[in-house]
Amino acid sequence: MQLESMYQEIILDHYRDPHGRGLREPYEGESYQVNPTCGDEVTLRVHLDGDVVQDVSYEGLGCSISQASQSVLHDLVRGKTLEQTLAIGADFLTLIQSKGDQAVADSLEESLDDAVAFVGVGKYPARIKCALLGWMALKDALGQARIIQSGGHHG
Repeated sequence: MQLESMYQEIILDHYRDPHGRGLREPYEGESYQVNPTCGDEVTLRVHLDGDVVQDVSYEGLGCSISQASQSVLHDLVRGKTLEQTLAIGADFLTLIQSKGDQAVADSLEESLDDAVAFVGVGKYPARIKCALLGWMALKDALGQARIIQSGGHHG
């Protein structure tokens, strides 16, 4: 039970003091996502330098889980390559889909750091979309940024 309360504290810390919040320029990709189930929403921008995620900025409304998840996402992927970022996103999805399996959380701790705090979200199907909202926006924004980059336009 102690671990669970520590995880709740991490989520609440990120919710109260979100990292990376506020839309910034320059950016090459932007995505707006809404969770129709609960109304949570996010606009997320990604700024790339070559294949490195230089910055992730976002603005959104929603529950503590969706907001904290976006803050953790910002911390995890800033400074990482596209390949590393997509791998972290895949690990986060694995964690969320683990239905609260602590062994899965333990195995992903090195990759996910604070994001392992979201392991318990997997026990609540209605909350899964909340935790994944920012990650879906990131994936979409990265797709847009890569199209822009391959066209030779830089922001």
